[in-house]
Amino acid sequence: MGEFVIKMPDIGEGVAEAELVDWFVKPGDPVVEDMVLAAVMTDKATVEIPSSVIGTVLWLGAEVGDTVAVGAPLLRIEVGGEAAEAEETTEAESETLAASPAVALAAAHEQAPKPLASPAVRLRAKEAGIDLHLVRGTGPSGAITHEDIDLFVGRGVQPTSKATDLVGKTNVEEIRLTGLRRRIAEKMTLATSRIPHITYVEEIDVSDLEDLRATMNGDRRSDQPKLTILPFLIQALVKAIEEHPVVNATFDDEGGVITRHGAVHIGIAAQTPAGLMVPVLRNAEARDIWACATELNRLVEAARTGTAQREELTGSTITVTSLGALGGVVTTPIINHPEVAIIGVNKIMMRPVWDGNRFIPRKMMNLSSSFDHRVVDGWDAASFIQRVKALLETPSLISIE
Repeated sequence: MGEFVIKMPDIGEGVAEAELVDWFVKPGDPVVEDMVLAAVMTDKATVEIPSSVIGTVLWLGAEVGDTVAVGAPLLRIEVGGEAAEAEETTEAESETLAASPAVALAAAHEQAPKPLASPAVRLRAKEAGIDLHLVRGTGPSGAITHEDIDLFVGRGVQPTSKATDLVGKTNVEEIRLTGLRRRIAEKMTLATSRIPHITYVEEIDVSDLEDLRATMNGDRRSDQPKLTILPFLIQALVKAIEEHPVVNATFDDEGGVITRHGAVHIGIAAQTPAGLMVPVLRNAEARDIWACATELNRLVEAARTGTAQREELTGSTITVTSLGALGGVVTTPIINHPEVAIIGVNKIMMRPVWDGNRFIPRKMMNLSSSFDHRVVDGWDAASFIQRVKALLETPSLISIE
């Protein structure tokens, strides 16, 4: 018998450390090759660490929420046979761990007390009050997927029960910020502490745009996605940025350097079961409305299911945020550091509008947009939004060169 040490693998791209966001084993648990042991997060990408040996867990080297350096011991496994001769993983083995598929064998899954699921699925189940022991997994080796959760809820199973008696509650729950939630908190703190925000709100008459959107959806081909208002907004932003390049920029406030970008890489703030993520629609200036819609659907789905790649979550030059039907009347969006502008979409509402003679019903939508006042003056911010407004209120202008 001997010990085998699994180290934090080199995840690549110069990453020197990662945050431990979940353990799937504990001391005393049996493990087999390819069984998922832990999940770590760097930036906004989650990587699952599999075992390369058969044995029993002896020791865990970190707690959930800890930051672990690449190459540091992550856990020790008691092994027998040839594996006992290897006291610790080599650099090549660490790279193999990072690249290996994060799946567990069914035999080991049956022995573990914890259902097999990704961190995003576990968080979704926790927030919904669903006991994963009651959910049948259909993924690799019985792993529980988002679709399994949907099916479980669709069967009408009540995730939690409520007492009928009105009894005062005295329980207190302390929740440690870990994983994506901690990174969101750090990002928001950075943005609000270092960026002097100016927020500009303007109402847009989208009646004609909504008519155009309905017509295009009615005439679309079977291979074309259903259009929302976002592809039209993206096209309007691209056109307005041509005249106001100052808003399509990033600001290195430590070096005092503003970088204006020719390419328009639009971040789309999307709510997912794991928290807020910002997938990036690249080169919006080179896509038409249909191409924008197709790519938007792909990116949002990848973010929702936790399959978005690192390059799909970084590199944005300006961000759009929308809460859909929950968009409210006015919001004060926080800039995605180090960008200098974020466009907030509020919900569309039917409002009475005076046309000079009478009030008529029109579909109105507010844009609530924030700008870095160190880089963008109030006049420039207002001029930019007024150009976007003109394009959206006369949507035929969007496609005119």
